Amino acid sequence: MKKRSLHTAHGRIALLHAICHIELNAVDLALDIVARFADQLVPRSFFDGWMMVAFEEAKHFLMVRDRLRQLGADYGDLPAHDGLWEAAHSTRNSLTARLAVVPLILEARGLDVTPSMRDSLRELGDEESAKVFDVIYEDEKGHVAVGAKWFRFLCAREKKDPAVAFQSLVRENFRGGLKPPFNDLARAAAGLTPSFYRTLSPLGNA
Repeated sequence: MKKRSLHTAHGRIALLHAICHIELNAVDLALDIVARFADQLVPRSFFDGWMMVAFEEAKHFLMVRDRLRQLGADYGDLPAHDGLWEAAHSTRNSLTARLAVVPLILEARGLDVTPSMRDSLRELGDEESAKVFDVIYEDEKGHVAVGAKWFRFLCAREKKDPAVAFQSLVRENFRGGLKPPFNDLARAAAGLTPSFYRTLSPLGNA
């Protein structure tokens, strides 16, 4: 779980292993939303959307695992963290909290960091890994959009300002502030505007 230089084969394997773990957890999180909140009064398209997300996260996991195997490694060779499931546990009793934390914080973070990791891999000549990150990045935009759509839907039904509700739920259910830099363009395209998250950053408007 230590950060390693992408200039070494071991460092690239460590990065891919971490992403593989994240993608596998993302499959479980998407399916958990469907099962855990099956009694919620939401349109069927809510569940259809999250099943699509689960399918794409599974695709990502398999792509990254295939790349690991090409490099002589496999998922499970390195340790991994449980941070994603900690977030799931803390939001198990509230659909709005789950949407705020999982797609609108954790998935949105992928929009911030994936392009730089992809570009670094490409600069180092690892085009195969970079292509995997291309796919992940494009799909994750849609995943954040699914989360933002339904978060706004629930807030509208409860007559709440979505940005204000988001900030309150994050403070209650997520440890630590949100770390810049933010990919404002990709976030906004997915329905997550700076009014949601800027005030939650330790650096304010950084």
